[in-house]
This record gives sequence, structure tokens and C-alpha cells, in this order.
Amino acid sequence: MSTINEKQDDIIEEFGGFDDWLDRYQLLIDLGSEQPPLDEKYKTDNNLIEGCQSRVWLQADYEDGKVFFRAESDALIVKGIVALLIQVYSGHTPDEILGSDLYFVEAIGLKEHLSPTRSNGLLAMIKQMRLYALAFKAKHG
Repeated sequence: MSTINEKQDDIIEEFGGFDDWLDRYQLLIDLGSEQPPLDEKYKTDNNLIEGCQSRVWLQADYEDGKVFFRAESDALIVKGIVALLIQVYSGHTPDEILGSDLYFVEAIGLKEHLSPTRSNGLLAMIKQMRLYALAFKAKHG
């Protein structure tokens, strides 16, 4: 299984193939479209991420010492962004998630090309994923 950093490097490489930001946005939209829909039972207020302009639901499950994320958003670009976060974090232990540095966000230019509200949403999604990891770590040692 790839490490968090290997997954980030793959994303950086994938986005590095596009110089134009419109192409990168298209890639984000495609990634969002490929995400399997989230089961309706997880679309609860409890799973809604605070601080996002669009609605984003995040479901986290803990299996065999690892955290698995699923998510959905009503905005395609946001769905693409959350797909990238899932690609990086899902299937890792709480310690790996908490000890990681998400450098891909800056490396692919997401930070500078997102509107301030989207940027805040991105930070809120990352924070929520890390909170889940922290909670699972506390609960399962």
C-alpha cells in the first residue's frame, strides 16, 4: 500500500501534466464525477462539514486499525477536492493521518487558485478528517 506521501506525489505528478488551470479544474471535476455516490443514510447534519460554502458530507469508518473516508458534495469542484483528500488519507492509520503534512495542496496550486471561501472549505475538510483520526485514535488506542 502506498504511503500518504507517495499518494501525494502521484497527485502532484497527475496535475503536473497540465499547465493550464482550466485543465486542472477539469481534472478536479472528472475526479469528482468518478466518486461513488454517498449512501443517503450518511447524508446527515452530523456528517455535514462546517465552514464549507457548498454542502459536503463526510463519513469516516474505522476498520482493522485504519480510517476509511467517503464523501459527497453538491458542488463538482468541491467533490473533486474531497476525492483527492480521500485518495490521500483513506486506508491509513490515525497516526499516519495525524503525522502527515499535506503538501500536495500547495504543490498543485490549489491554495492559490481557489476562492477564499473554497480555501476555507478545503481547510475545514482537512480539519474534519484529522478530527476523525484523532477520535479513532483516542477510542481504539
